Amino acid sequence: MRNLTIDPERLWGNLMQTAAIGGTAKGGICRLTLTDLDREVRDWFRIRAEALGCTVTVDDMGVMFARREGQRSDVPPIAMGSHLDTQPTGGKFDGALGVLGALEALQALHAAGYETFAPIEVVNWTNEEGSRFQPGCVASGVFGGVYKRDWAFARTDRTGVAFGDALTTIGYLGTERCGDHPLSAFFELHIEQGPLLEAESKEIGIVTGIQGVRWYEMTITGQDAHTGATPMHLRKNALLGAARLIERVEAIALANAPLAVATVGSMEVKPNSPNVVPGEVYLTVDLRHPDLAVLDRMDAALAAALREVCDALGLRATSTRIWDQAPIVFDAQCVACVRTAAETSGFSAREIVSGASHDAAYVSRVAPTAMVFVPCRDGISHNEIEFSSKEQCAAGAQVLLQAVLDYDRRLAERYADGKSS
Repeated sequence: MRNLTIDPERLWGNLMQTAAIGGTAKGGICRLTLTDLDREVRDWFRIRAEALGCTVTVDDMGVMFARREGQRSDVPPIAMGSHLDTQPTGGKFDGALGVLGALEALQALHAAGYETFAPIEVVNWTNEEGSRFQPGCVASGVFGGVYKRDWAFARTDRTGVAFGDALTTIGYLGTERCGDHPLSAFFELHIEQGPLLEAESKEIGIVTGIQGVRWYEMTITGQDAHTGATPMHLRKNALLGAARLIERVEAIALANAPLAVATVGSMEVKPNSPNVVPGEVYLTVDLRHPDLAVLDRMDAALAAALREVCDALGLRATSTRIWDQAPIVFDAQCVACVRTAAETSGFSAREIVSGASHDAAYVSRVAPTAMVFVPCRDGISHNEIEFSSKEQCAAGAQVLLQAVLDYDRRLAERYADGKSS
């Protein structure tokens, strides 16, 4: 089992090949979910998985499962994977490393002719990023029972296209009901998207959990007016309200330092004309903290800030919480498998809580789950300059493979002891 190794050159080649699908002039990727480019990379993944003898199925949220059979086909599979969609100015590694690293682990098993006890699957989750259809992790959310499929299908992008229609258009609306796919465990490989591993010269992050996340969509409404003819004291400037709210959002994070983060990441101003006082602003707010009680306090502070800012300026506002993910603690046995895998493979490691959310968060509601992190240069992600080296990617894939094999061994022992059936 310890002699099974992944091929760093093959993994790197696959990463660079898929990066060309939606590749940008600055070296990143723009491959938004459920677009033609997403269909193209899905087709690539299907062909590569089938070439390894895998059976590829798709559920009704477009989630792809590439299955390699084990000794016991009646045992739920051990899954590994991530996502292939990107941000509008995304990098080559966010999400893609998790899918292609898992595919490389399957290729190592295939090349060695190694037969696992349980089936092994690679998963490509739909719409992890949430950059086109909000919120993020919507398919894994349906899989984990957090969202209803019909609600997810009705989500629209900023042009009015519905998720369900886009999924049908690219030809990846499967027949299996999302969630009707039991797993023995799930492991997700990912770049850290933060600076800790690099700063401490650690090769592997043993992810013990994910901090809580809340997303909000807000609309601040004032009154369109002529910039030359409307006195300052009679204006109802929605953009001024948004600007003051952005400062309050920053203050909320700083008041809950050092672990809190808060961001206004998207904003649309209407009518967006140089000589019209803005009458409406749409914006999003992202609050995160690993402690639920603190996240609740931040939530209350945000609601108070919106009310106070708008009341002072004579503005109206609406706020809708569109994503609410409580802090996650991963399965102790899965985490132990990652820890052992890092030690067995000879890599330096540290435990870490993920600052970013991942599909693993929702999958953890229905299956034992853990994650493997590798460093990324300067901690930069969601950016075209995002980078992890060939050696770092290979280390993560090797630990992923070893962790899955360790869990497979433990699973076989449980079945032999009669603790599972």
